[in-house]
Amino acid sequence: MKSEDAEVLEAYKDIRECVQSILRSRLQTQILLSLCRGIKTLGQLREVTGSSSQAIIPKIRKLESLHLVEGENREYRLTPVGKVVSSGIDDIIRTIGTFRRHDDFWANHYIEAIPKPLLKDISDLLDSEIVIDANADIFRSYANFLQILKDADRIWGVSSVTTPGFTEAIVGRVREGIDVDLVVSRDIAEQLALQEPYKECLRALAGYPNFRLRATDKEMKLGVTVTDKCLSLGLYKKDEITYDRSMDLISCDEKAIRWGERLFNYYKERSRIIDANAL
Repeated sequence: MKSEDAEVLEAYKDIRECVQSILRSRLQTQILLSLCRGIKTLGQLREVTGSSSQAIIPKIRKLESLHLVEGENREYRLTPVGKVVSSGIDDIIRTIGTFRRHDDFWANHYIEAIPKPLLKDISDLLDSEIVIDANADIFRSYANFLQILKDADRIWGVSSVTTPGFTEAIVGRVREGIDVDLVVSRDIAEQLALQEPYKECLRALAGYPNFRLRATDKEMKLGVTVTDKCLSLGLYKKDEITYDRSMDLISCDEKAIRWGERLFNYYKERSRIIDANAL
């Protein structure tokens, strides 16, 4: 039986020319990515790609010969095979784009903390920005985070670190009737129960039906807050010891918010709810 390495390398050897014939051409790749979003006329493809009909038509013929594209009534669409292939190309481009857009953030943090199912879908964070502290504003990242909490109509969070400011902000939002659901590490749960001002804040939230606190024994080397409007992602530095409070990835894109919700639910499913009255 062949190893997985041998199998995929042999497969690549067999299809290398086909792969290169598609991806080497900027225009062919653009056509496939455009048709991923729906049927297009030649005029629409000209507009999207910025190329002439004379340049586009031979590329369409090539994609038709590969059974990736088909035309009907002067409109072009992906074949069933083309939909699968172009979806894979789209994902590769979005994934590389996500990492390249914020090279420093991803290269200098412990990204292995992101569970594999979510890391696989990291392309959902393509439309994001980095908020980072600066000399002129050393609390920029933190202030932006508190604003996200203030603007939210629902807050879900996962964290292995906390601060008095964050805790007080959560208390205020819960009292305003906002639904808040938090998953924390076992260490943070113990800190909340024993140390002030966390202990007092937790007591203040006891009895509020819109507040839920959960604890997990699963190691968490990240911080995630996802609201109905925004995602905030913070990571540990590469040393796996220090949480980087100075830099957050922020996105208000719908795909990123859904990604954050899936990440929250990953830890929620691996946690148990804590009775604030019992702490």
